[in-house]
Amino acid sequence: METEKPTSSNFIKSIVLDDLNSGRETTIVTRFPPEPNGYLHIGHAKAICLNFELADEFGGKTNLRFDDTNPVKEDTEYVDGILNDIKWLGFEWDNLHFASDYFEMNYEKALLLIERGKAYVDDQTAEEIRATRGTLKEPGKNSPYRDRSVEENLDLFKRMRAGEFKDGEKVLRAKIDMASPNINLRDPVIYRIKHANHHQTGDAWCVYPMYDYSHPLGDAVEGVTHSLCSLEYEDHRPLYDWVVRECEMENTPHQYEFARLNLTNTVMSKRKLRALVDAGVVDGWDDPRMPTIAGLRRKGYTPEAIRNFCREIGVAKSYSVVDERYLEFFIREDLKLKAPRTMAVLDPLKVVITNYPEGETEWFEIENNAENPDMGTRQVPFSREIYIEREDFMENPPAKYYRLFPGNEVRLKGAYFVKCVEAVKDADGNVVELHCTYDPETKSGNGFNGRKVKGTIHWVEASHAIPAEFRLYEPILKDDAALEKANEEAADLAEDSDEYTGGAAGEDRSFLEKINKDSLTVLHGFVEPGLKDVQPNDKFQLFRHGYFNVDPKDTAPGRIVFNRTVSLKSSFEIK
Repeated sequence: METEKPTSSNFIKSIVLDDLNSGRETTIVTRFPPEPNGYLHIGHAKAICLNFELADEFGGKTNLRFDDTNPVKEDTEYVDGILNDIKWLGFEWDNLHFASDYFEMNYEKALLLIERGKAYVDDQTAEEIRATRGTLKEPGKNSPYRDRSVEENLDLFKRMRAGEFKDGEKVLRAKIDMASPNINLRDPVIYRIKHANHHQTGDAWCVYPMYDYSHPLGDAVEGVTHSLCSLEYEDHRPLYDWVVRECEMENTPHQYEFARLNLTNTVMSKRKLRALVDAGVVDGWDDPRMPTIAGLRRKGYTPEAIRNFCREIGVAKSYSVVDERYLEFFIREDLKLKAPRTMAVLDPLKVVITNYPEGETEWFEIENNAENPDMGTRQVPFSREIYIEREDFMENPPAKYYRLFPGNEVRLKGAYFVKCVEAVKDADGNVVELHCTYDPETKSGNGFNGRKVKGTIHWVEASHAIPAEFRLYEPILKDDAALEKANEEAADLAEDSDEYTGGAAGEDRSFLEKINKDSLTVLHGFVEPGLKDVQPNDKFQLFRHGYFNVDPKDTAPGRIVFNRTVSLKSSFEIK
């Protein structure tokens, strides 16, 4: 699968302009309709930005409506998480609704459909409904209960609501056309029985509307003018229009589809993400390896970076895949002038500067951000013992290796030149300590130009060093075939129809066998003493390592955890 350069075109904006200019619409109303059965991911962020910013640009409104029609998989945890994510991204909804607010209206409209001969109660099992649905090449078969009388259907449906039947014993189906070339119009189920407690309505209901029925009615009631959804719903649009028309709704919303976001090396299916959580592969929906908004936030992404990314990739009608490095570009751009720069040693090797006075400590003034002088400077201690990165020393280096090796001299950033004299080894032959000498005349800032060195390395003074944990991340699924298969199932169509349409194939978890075992690397090292009082979600650029975020979940008194947001450089270029 080839990646494509994102386009900034927005065909939906053209539709809105045409609607306003023609007088078909006078006020734009959009909505963001998440199902509260998981946490939002970066693909949802694209939809959020589209809906809220489109309405804002044209002086309209955006509703937030939770499509809570499936009580079995929904929870207030997800409701609260979604509310928090949208606010964190910087958006405020005009009205907050739940599909459950309209359950009584949904029920009344279902009675209307029955009275008009447009709906019937079916006694077939979910398996039988799937089996008689037909295929793309063959028509479906009429249910033996399709021709029940209006009176019998009304009686049965009212008894369904009264709780007289068990789960799955009966359903209400729209009566459309079992031979329709559009399989979504083959008498879709619009109500099913679920004796389950609902997070909003409690035990008031035991029959629940299906998403494809409830959703267009909610749009119509709220006066939504532009119902924006991903391309997977394009074939559902005729059903959307049928429900609005046959239920005799006063307002007529219109559905428009756009291509969902796909990122390289990124699982974009909410079902797959839930599987990662349930299997314990990650430590929750906010694991920094997850592309959820909560995970990106914990990793160190900012709302500005995500919004800028979503704006830049634009809105298209055709399927494409965006390079994940494009998202990384925007967080680098956002942090490069905001994040203070500091030194940290992730894999420490002790260095003793043998000719430096014992018991003495001096302090160097080092800039906080060379690209942003307004961020000022900080004081960094230096003494006889320091830590450097283990990878900054090689006993037998290759050509053009300019860091430390026996007899070589390098500059310690912001301090002195040091020369490696001896490598101390343990009984197994591992280097455990370096002995070096320093040249006091080479002190940083003194204007020394007697000789030059080709390498500069970072360091942390040992006696003042603050222990820290560093977490480095890689894609959780890198196998191209496994990733593509997972994302083919990423449509995230409403899960309430799985039982009757066969969509439950999305629950396939074979992709878990392809998990990247190296997606998380944990290192223990040291940071400068100035970071001892860091707070959750503080962001820093660690010299040579990248941008890091103070983990808000595991950081505690006496324990500092840094999550790497992104490395410093990438070969990716925006053209």
